[in-house]
Amino acid sequence: MWGHGGKYQTWTDHLARWSRGEQVDGRALPALERDDYHQDTWVRLADQLTRALSTRLQGWADDLTRALNAEQDEFAAARALVQARSGLHAVRDLAGHPSLTPELRTRLLKLVDGQIADLQRQLESQLDRLGRTGADPRWIEARRRTLRDNPLTGGAAPGAPEAPQPWAYDPTATPRRRIVTD
Repeated sequence: MWGHGGKYQTWTDHLARWSRGEQVDGRALPALERDDYHQDTWVRLADQLTRALSTRLQGWADDLTRALNAEQDEFAAARALVQARSGLHAVRDLAGHPSLTPELRTRLLKLVDGQIADLQRQLESQLDRLGRTGADPRWIEARRRTLRDNPLTGGAAPGAPEAPQPWAYDPTATPRRRIVTD
């Protein structure tokens, strides 16, 4: 008769609930050591971690994209970008969980940070595609500035208090470009 599945089951149960967006406390997760598991089991556990992170990141990216597409005002778009960063803390916390081996932590954090940077590039590329379809170039440049002034990779480190975010633009500043007509 089988009892509890030990550390493996604790982690897999946690990952299943966490990837669905449930509020779960990961502080009590047991430490994982590679030598405690057969190679196939370790790979399966690493795959479950990667899948859970990907699921949460995909949901986060979908929510962010919807929010940005709904906003025509650059202040609201900047607010959506800044607020979206808070959703990344839970993802980075799991990827860098102290109960994971240092090698796995490093690999997962690199994966997560790469996905975030890739989304930033995709958002800017989407603006380039919009420009080719004849969208208003002023709106495109304003949105590009908003994206660059409020990068997804900015903000406080996980676990640190969120620093106050600057405005997406300074309404009192002189324009960055000056157009002189003859």
